Amino acid sequence: MLLERQAQLQQLDALLADATQGRGRVAALAGEAGAGKTALVEAFTDGVGQGVTLLRSACEDLSIPDPLGALYDLAREAQWELPRAIDARQGQRLPLFSDALDVFEAKGPCLLIIEDLHWADDATLDFVRFLGRRIANTHILLVITARTDRSEGQMRVRRAFGEIPAGNVVRIEVPLLSEKAVLSLAEAANRDGGAIYRATAGNAFFVTELLAAGNDTALPASVRDAVLARAERLSPGARSMLDAVSVFPRRADAWALSGLCGIASAGQLAECVSHGLLEDLGDGYSFRHEIARSAVEMALTPSRRREFNQRALCALQENRGVATARLVHHAVEAQNLEAVRELAPLAAREASHVGAHRDAAGYYEVALRHADDLPIEDRAALHEGHAFECHLIGRIDAAIEAQGEARRLRQALGDRLKEGDGLRCLSRYAYLLGDREAADRFGAQAVELLETAPESPELAMAYSNLSQLAMLAERLDETLSLGGKAVELAERLNRSDILCHALNNVGAAEQWLDLAKGRRELARSLGIALSENFQEHAARAFTNCACVEMNRLSFAEAQAFLDRGISYCVENDLATWRDYMRGVEAQLLLRRGLWNDAAAVAHDVVDNEATTALVRYPSLVALAKLRIRRGDPSAEPVLDEMKRFLDKGMELQRLIPYAAVTAELAWLGRGDAKEALRLIDLAEGLSPTRTVFGELATWRQLLSPDSDPGDTTGMAEPHRLSLTGDWRGAAALWDEMGAPFERALALLQGDEPALREALDIFEGLGARPVAQHVRNLMRQSGVVCIARGPRQATRANVAGLTQRQMEVLQLIERGFSNKKIAAHLTISPKTVDHHVSAVLDKLEAVSRGEATAAARASGLL
Repeated sequence: MLLERQAQLQQLDALLADATQGRGRVAALAGEAGAGKTALVEAFTDGVGQGVTLLRSACEDLSIPDPLGALYDLAREAQWELPRAIDARQGQRLPLFSDALDVFEAKGPCLLIIEDLHWADDATLDFVRFLGRRIANTHILLVITARTDRSEGQMRVRRAFGEIPAGNVVRIEVPLLSEKAVLSLAEAANRDGGAIYRATAGNAFFVTELLAAGNDTALPASVRDAVLARAERLSPGARSMLDAVSVFPRRADAWALSGLCGIASAGQLAECVSHGLLEDLGDGYSFRHEIARSAVEMALTPSRRREFNQRALCALQENRGVATARLVHHAVEAQNLEAVRELAPLAAREASHVGAHRDAAGYYEVALRHADDLPIEDRAALHEGHAFECHLIGRIDAAIEAQGEARRLRQALGDRLKEGDGLRCLSRYAYLLGDREAADRFGAQAVELLETAPESPELAMAYSNLSQLAMLAERLDETLSLGGKAVELAERLNRSDILCHALNNVGAAEQWLDLAKGRRELARSLGIALSENFQEHAARAFTNCACVEMNRLSFAEAQAFLDRGISYCVENDLATWRDYMRGVEAQLLLRRGLWNDAAAVAHDVVDNEATTALVRYPSLVALAKLRIRRGDPSAEPVLDEMKRFLDKGMELQRLIPYAAVTAELAWLGRGDAKEALRLIDLAEGLSPTRTVFGELATWRQLLSPDSDPGDTTGMAEPHRLSLTGDWRGAAALWDEMGAPFERALALLQGDEPALREALDIFEGLGARPVAQHVRNLMRQSGVVCIARGPRQATRANVAGLTQRQMEVLQLIERGFSNKKIAAHLTISPKTVDHHVSAVLDKLEAVSRGEATAAARASGLL
């Protein structure tokens, strides 16, 4: 009997009706373990008409997930040969997922089920993201079930859903049963409903188990006890069969059980089914719920668990179609080290091939735990594979450790090529960790070693790596020299991937010397990367193209590259490059005066604990400027984090933003002007051309109006005009570009009307400390009748906001989530929810963005 689920069933029926009309959606069923998600799915699918194709799959609780396991299930039901499709697409996910979409859409109205997504591998989550972004104009309804716990798997599911357009996802909660529902079920079974409700809190699976426990015993203390009590009623043979089935996550295939337990298995399985412990799926058997399976499995003695897993491994190995991930799971549980050493590296390569890099790293870790007896060559290869996968998922410390061990093993073998290439990898990983000095050291060692061997692709890539490091430090001659060597050798060796990498470095450096040539080289690099599916090279090319346009103040062109680049990274699960470009986008939004949007984008990156230091940097720059201009005291920790980059290597692309925010603080009277000018002078000395120095030269003029601007040749035109005294021309250009803050700064050099206009702009942006500083400058210049700006308390009273609600509004404006507001104000998230609702009501707004817009319009912010 399914109680209290009619609303959810009606929602699902309506979504399926929409899908049949070409308005596809993702339905995400969320609830705690045992809440009844699967029962709800069963009830829904029982009512699906014959005109709808139903394809079902589920993710398994394996020690390491099976890459694309759920898609394999769906493909089998759709009679689509997924392994052949993977080979045909050479493991490229985007074309493969496009094929899958075509296959499912061709089925007519199609209902796809993926249960237990919290156990999914990265590649499966990528498929869900891919399908979710394109589902709106299809005849597909994708129904997902997932738990609502705080596990890592559930966090990854939430992030995946967060990257699907909100209109394409419908979240359906599967709540616990009410006391009334439990009492009704208990009355039908002649049981004490009150006691059952107190024991279960309405967990549907637990309720079912207690109702099935019988009247002759006291209530079991837990669902585990209830399951085991039922299991004890089986005959010895059936109980042994139940134990055997329990070591198979999700389901045990009938053929595997026959091979494992022999001809007596049929009767024993039937007994387990009749007692309500197993379900007969036709071609296999499963427990009614993962909670029950886990309870039986955990009750096994260690020796029995190893024995059943070894027997399961032997049975599964007889079938060539079994996924390697399943074999590894049973080999690990059986502690069969020989099988682990054979299977885990294979599983790692398979996972990497389809883009499941987190799982690939996990398989390498399993292999390395049992690799002591392997030959040195094999151990080195495992460490190298592990390092590469770790770096792809942002575990840079682990990548450096693994690559360092691989290097020591290659040294022992006397393998100069592999050792040199390993040093080049260490250089890259150190840079990603923010350790510039180590990156330079490893990079130079790589070239020095590889130059003692015959010319090789490894040497070409080592040259390109040093060229990249020089480019990032704005050492232009070195970039072009080393980049030229890399280009020449890559072309001679016919290595388009290395050519693509080197052209990227050369183009980024050429921007300061010959802009047109730099753009051509970058366009060539991007073209090669896209045509040959060099995904990381493509992401880097998009990033550098956008940064070149930002440096030249070509904001529309920069936005176009960012839009393309971020979309490309989302499609190909390149989270590192996606988040780096989001930081650049936050800086662009700040320039355009869209401060709330800038804050939201930057916080999305910075608040993710998995984001590496290097990837955080562009977002930190945006947040530092934003917080300084809004008078936020929390700017200090952001500045401290920016400064730490300089402690590990004085790289100009880090020094310039840090010097700029230090100068801005000093100009506002909140920082050390001498230190700011020292940093500006240091950056000037490191700048390869005057083109690089425009922004800092402008800040130096604001801090020291009598200073000589120096040579302005090549600087961006608004900077050049400001430095040469043409404030009207500079302000007009900033206005044309849509950069209000910079326009107001230019106006500060002007007459009284210009000063008043600048003050209005700063007030409108919410740059309160800047506006107050401008008022002081105006008074010092003899300007009278300066608008004070409304007092905050007065503004709040007009809107009817309390002081606390005003604080919440200010944090909403800065892009804080409710959770972050709660932490900032040291109040509970529920209290924040109430304050946010009150703010929206009083400002007559339906969203946070509308509330901040209304607050600005009324002078509250």
